[in-house]
Parts: sequence; C-alpha cells; structure tokens
Amino acid sequence: MTTTKTAIITGASSGIGQATAKELASKGITVMLAARREERLKELQEDIEQNGGKAFYQVTDVTNVEEMEQLAKKTKEECGRIDILVNNAGLMPLSMINKRKIKEWDQMVDVNIKGVLYGIAAVLPYMEEQKSGHIINISSVAGHKVMPGSSVYSGTKYAVRAITEGLRQEMNASHNIRTTIISPGAVATELTETITDDDVLEAFKKQEMKPLDSENIAKSISYAVEQPEHVDVNEIIVRPTQQGM
Repeated sequence: MTTTKTAIITGASSGIGQATAKELASKGITVMLAARREERLKELQEDIEQNGGKAFYQVTDVTNVEEMEQLAKKTKEECGRIDILVNNAGLMPLSMINKRKIKEWDQMVDVNIKGVLYGIAAVLPYMEEQKSGHIINISSVAGHKVMPGSSVYSGTKYAVRAITEGLRQEMNASHNIRTTIISPGAVATELTETITDDDVLEAFKKQEMKPLDSENIAKSISYAVEQPEHVDVNEIIVRPTQQGM
C-alpha cells in the first residue's frame, strides 16, 4: 500500500506558500498549512478540500521555536509522518543601510534565518527516525547577488543557502534526507508591501518586466519533490525572462 506523503508549508496564507499548498495537494500530498492569519488558512484549507485534496492547518509564528515544535508535533499526530518541509515564510523590507531601519533588520533575521532554522529543528527528529525526508528552503536571487537596498535581505538569503548546503552535507546517504534551495527572482506577491524606504520603492516603480507568478515557483518545488529518492535537486534559480540580475 502506498503511503500518502505529508508536507508542512510555512507562510501558506498567501503568495508562493499558498500556490505551493495547492500544487502539492493536487498531486495527492497531504498538506499542513502554517501561517499567522487564521482566516486565510481556513479559506485555503476549504479550497484544497473542495478540489479533492487533504489539508490541515495550524496558526504558527515561525519566529517562535515552541510554536514550530508544536506544528511538527501536530503534523505527526494528524498525518502519521512528516515527509516534506517547505520553509517559505519570509520578509523583504528592502532599504539602504544608512536609513538605519534596525527594527526591519531584526524582523528579517528573525523570520528569514531563525524561522528557517526553527523549521529544520522541528522536523529533523521525525525525518531521522523514519530515515527519509525533504527540506526545501526558499532563498532568492538576492541570495546570489547583492544590490543597493538588498544588503540585509541578501545577507539573510545567503544564510539560507549556507544553512541548506551544510544540512545537505550533514544528512548523508544513511539519513536519506534531501535538501533543496529555491531561489526566485521577481515574483508578484505581497513581499514588496513591507518596503518602507521611498528610494527603494521608487526604483521598483521604474522596473519594466513581467514578474513570475507564485504558481511558477510552486511548480519548481513540485519538480524537486517528485524526483526519485536517489535524486536530490539541490538548487533551482527561477527568474523572469526579462530580469537581468
């Protein structure tokens, strides 16, 4: 009998997380939806189930290690196993360093780095026990190249890549735990709504390109997940065709 896989998705209430939940559910994967906005989680759960999928949800703040541990525990209790973690929750309040937006820096470090680490820490014991698993961390093209205004954000996304690569090397063949870094370029999501630096916002307005849709990234995640167990897709970069950097 084939066992249904289960995926935890953080930041599932909108954008890439929401699209990924729908995509994986459409492939027969049970999804555990995690985010802070309960109403959106309820709506997404209903949408998935109306389309024949199976979904649970848990209101979760990724910056709270206890809540992340509880998320993993509930997933194990409800679904019996944890096969996939998509560490998607993230913030992108880009700003020039001399604007000294220190509170925004702290938020990015807490969500983009600590949130990823807390997610890994929460699921790893279950994956090690079952000797299988797949951890997918969302980085960014900003984790490959630094631009004016992206210094701190890029720092967090470089960190995601470093953490994921270290995890890949540590979880060797005997653990059978795969790792994937997804690095999106410009995507039409709510991420830019957190930017408060007027200079950065002005630069965004001057950009002329068709951004990616969240579904484009969701399909990249689905591709990595669907590979045979002996195939580990370590990193995928997805840019709009018109994006130069």
